[in-house]
Amino acid sequence: MPGTSPTRVPRLFSRSTWPEARRIADILRKETIGGALLLAAALTALIWANSPWAQTYQDLRAIEAGPAALHLNLDLATWAADGLLAIFFFVAGLELKREFVAGDLRDLRRAVVPVAAAAGGVVVPALVYLAVAGGTAARGWAIPTATDIAFALAVLAVIGRSLPDALRTFLLTLAVVDDLIAIVIIATFYTSHLSVLPLLAAVVPLAIFAVLVRRGVRAWWLLLPPAFACWALVHASGVHATVAGVLLALTVPVLSRTPPGGTEGPGLAEHFEHRFRPLSAGVAVPVFAFFSAGVGLGGLGGPAGALSDPVAMGIVAGLLVGKPVGILAATWLVARFTRATLDEGLAWIDMAGLAVLGGIGFTVSLLIGELAFGTGEADARFKIAVLAGSLTAALLATVILRLRARVYRRIHRSETADSDHDGIPDLYQRP
Repeated sequence: MPGTSPTRVPRLFSRSTWPEARRIADILRKETIGGALLLAAALTALIWANSPWAQTYQDLRAIEAGPAALHLNLDLATWAADGLLAIFFFVAGLELKREFVAGDLRDLRRAVVPVAAAAGGVVVPALVYLAVAGGTAARGWAIPTATDIAFALAVLAVIGRSLPDALRTFLLTLAVVDDLIAIVIIATFYTSHLSVLPLLAAVVPLAIFAVLVRRGVRAWWLLLPPAFACWALVHASGVHATVAGVLLALTVPVLSRTPPGGTEGPGLAEHFEHRFRPLSAGVAVPVFAFFSAGVGLGGLGGPAGALSDPVAMGIVAGLLVGKPVGILAATWLVARFTRATLDEGLAWIDMAGLAVLGGIGFTVSLLIGELAFGTGEADARFKIAVLAGSLTAALLATVILRLRARVYRRIHRSETADSDHDGIPDLYQRP
């Protein structure tokens, strides 16, 4: 009718704004390098643990370090899981907060897809695991719920160099969101004992850290003491110490204070992200992988025997069936109820490839497995299952995404051509 504007059809996976696309590209480069280091560390541990020198690997894991007076004389494997992974979750918390405060996800229409997909990718794998394993193995229900950012992006760097930016951003955001969901699960369901006093005391150094960063303090020698005190008190409370990393990240301001007559710029969150992401991707995660992935396979028939266990079958089914089904179903439901369509050139097979890639659940899956089953006979079963499920998910995603390589190259050429024009910010801004 005259005087009425045409109805806009909502688009799934439309292009990001140009500044956001550049920032995501920078993150992907760092995480891809970290993924390569992670794979190298895991492979080294696996070879060492199955060599004639396997006992030296176990002896290395058991070496204790740290001040006994503070009850922090922990073995190296525990330091890797409780200490180094706190850095990983600190960076993940910074990334998620920045996305929702200053990134494209501050727009609810953009945020709902990866958040819903992450939720579906947590709920469905847990249900699949319980259906397959059940019984006394139910404690491991959360093992197949998290996507490994570094591992998945390393695979993507090899097989999907021309993958559209919107799909890369979706995978990154999905992985960050479900890692944050995982830390909530760890804090809620995998706290065996809770000491209230240390947990309450942790609020004091957390508040001091928050005041300092709100005032723009960047000096590590001022920020490290309250950050370490908060981590140590959370550790002493019985809550997994990585929770402290997320809590500290959420206090960091995303936007700087605007001076009179000035413009609002990036805050400490971006500064810390640049500083700590290389440490997280290049040191924390690979070292954790080295101390966690070393499992004795028990000869040629060992993996087959381990994978026949209900725990292992539940984990593999959760990663290979639950993850893709949960991510795809949630995304389809968002499209169905918002009447959105995929962006031009994309198809649901692309979404299926990313959903299968989401079944790579390495770092956080190993962490949850250790919390659920500890060490011993079950240790080998869940580790072999996580390794097998993640590797199979990577191979299946490779096949699916390679089938669409020609389409991705065409989209990539279009995006690259657009980036040569001065009007790139306007081209990337979609209502």
